[in-house]
Amino acid sequence: MKPVVLITGASQGIGAAIAKVFAREVRGVRLALVARSEKNLRAVAKVCAKSGAAAEVFSCDVGDEASVAAMAAAVKKRFGVVDVLINNAGKFAGAPFTEMSVADFDKMYAANLRSVFLVSRAIVPGMIKRRRGDVFNMSSIAGLGAYPGGAGYCAAKFGVTGLSKVMRAELKDKGVRVCCVHPGATWSPSWAGSGVKPERIMPAEDVARAFLDIYRLGRRTVIEEIVLRPQLGDL
Repeated sequence: MKPVVLITGASQGIGAAIAKVFAREVRGVRLALVARSEKNLRAVAKVCAKSGAAAEVFSCDVGDEASVAAMAAAVKKRFGVVDVLINNAGKFAGAPFTEMSVADFDKMYAANLRSVFLVSRAIVPGMIKRRRGDVFNMSSIAGLGAYPGGAGYCAAKFGVTGLSKVMRAELKDKGVRVCCVHPGATWSPSWAGSGVKPERIMPAEDVARAFLDIYRLGRRTVIEEIVLRPQLGDL
């Protein structure tokens, strides 16, 4: 059977790029595309289908427990066990910690960290049962080093980094590989109008290809963490 790849945050940016590169290069791949925007997901699915992938859309708020449970059940009914889980969904908002509201902090936590926990908890048991699977957790360079104005985002991404280490420790003898990805500035719609020069931002396609290349490694090898940065800067 061809692999089932579940990608959260697949409606734009890196998530959409990951879906497209897997569709182009993994013959017959079956894609479970997850995000809140069903309209945008359908546009990505259409592109992936043209490359020969079986791409299905699953609308979901990955920070909500009930929504994740419903999504996981729907994916299982459509595709069966997930082979590759890519926890890519996330959100950014900057503010000094003394000025950040509790509500905004909670939104950062839910979108970037709670989502990884909820989706992984729903999907990984199936991998453990088969003793085979791949999990990619999207952290950030903000999950390795702090910066002013990053209270909510850095805290959440540091959490993703830590959770990934725990998952690696618990799953390495169960046939499940866990990779934590730390990209620097990568093009997405959120960068539009930022004033940052394009050459200081990585193309989403480059980051997406790293996921594919890591997945293609032999099963005796795992990339536990990978850092990707723009060549010309530390963004």
